[in-house]
Amino acid sequence: MAGAVALDPAVFICSHYGGRGGGGRNFAFHKKCDFARLRSMSGYLAPDKPLGEKMNSTKFPAFTSSSSSSVQYPLLSSLNEAGGGSFQRKENESVLILIRHGESMWNEKNLFTGCVDVPLTEKGVEEAIEAGKRIKNMPLDIVYTSALVRSQMTAMLALTEHHCMKVPIILHNENEESRIWSKIHSEDTKKQTIPVVKAWQLNERMYGDLQGFNKKATADLYGKDQVQKWRRSYDVRPPNGESLEMCLGRAVAFFKEQIEPQLMIGKHIMVVAHANSLRSIIMYLDKLSSQEVIDLELSTGVPMLYIYKQGNFIRRGSPLGSTEAGVYAYTESLALYRQQLDEVSQ
Repeated sequence: MAGAVALDPAVFICSHYGGRGGGGRNFAFHKKCDFARLRSMSGYLAPDKPLGEKMNSTKFPAFTSSSSSSVQYPLLSSLNEAGGGSFQRKENESVLILIRHGESMWNEKNLFTGCVDVPLTEKGVEEAIEAGKRIKNMPLDIVYTSALVRSQMTAMLALTEHHCMKVPIILHNENEESRIWSKIHSEDTKKQTIPVVKAWQLNERMYGDLQGFNKKATADLYGKDQVQKWRRSYDVRPPNGESLEMCLGRAVAFFKEQIEPQLMIGKHIMVVAHANSLRSIIMYLDKLSSQEVIDLELSTGVPMLYIYKQGNFIRRGSPLGSTEAGVYAYTESLALYRQQLDEVSQ
C-alpha cells in the first residue's frame, strides 16, 4: 500500500490434526515485517514476450453470471482506496499465484469428489505447508479460495509460511448481517491482515451422479472409454454434472470480473482452487485450445507463478522455494524485492 509503515509483529497460529492417532500439531509464528524499508521499491521490469491476447469472453457458455461483478467486499474496497498494493510501483505489474489444494481424503481413496466438501489428508497438509514455503517471499495482498474446505485449508496452511505473517481473514458477504457482524473496526488491524475471499465460482467441477464413487470401479462398470470422456472431454458432461466447458464459464467469468481488476491496479493475488477450475483459468491465461486444456495435469499443492503486466499474463512455472535464488530472477524488481527482504531480516 502507498505510504507503507512498519507493522507490529502479528501472530497467526494454525492448528491442524496429526495422523490417524489423532495427535494434533500447532504451528506458531511470530515475525516482524518492516515494509517501510520496501516502499522505495520500483515497478517490475518483465523482459519476456507475453503469451498472447486473451480469449474472447463471448466464447464462454451461458453459465456465467454477471451478479458476481456487483459483490462488494469492504476490506478490499479499503485496500483499493489506499492505492496500488504492498509497495509503490512506477507501473502496475503484479504477481499471480495459482495453487491446487493439497491431497484430500477422497483423493487418497480415488473417489470422484467434485463439489463434495472433503478435508485434506495429513499428506495434503504437508503439501500445503510446502507450497507456502515456495511462495513465502513473494509479495501478496489478497487471497481467493473456493467455497470448499480443502481449498481453504490449503490457503491457510500456506499462509503460515509467508514472510510478513499477516493474519488471513475470511471475508463474509453472505448477507448484510454477516457483513456487519464480521466487520473490522480498527484501521491499524486491517493493515495487519490479508483478506481471504471465498467464491463458489472457483469450486471444483461438479461430477453429478459420479460423486462418491470409486474411479476404478466406475471404469469397470461403464468402461474406461466412457469414464475417460466424462473426466477429460471438454464439452461432455458426466450424468447430471458439469462439463469442463461449463466449469470454465463460471470460473473464468469470476476471474475476469473480480480478480483481474485487482491485478490491474497492482494487487498481488493468490488463488487456491481445484484441478478443473484452475485448468479453466489457465486456459484463459495461456490461450490454450480445448484439446490442450484437457491434457493439462495439475499436481496437488504445487504453486504456479504468473506475472501480470500491461494486460498480459506471463507464465513463470513453479517457484522452486525460498532458498532458491533463481526464482527471484523472474524479473529485475522481484530480485530487488528479495534482496530488501533479506536486509530487513538481518
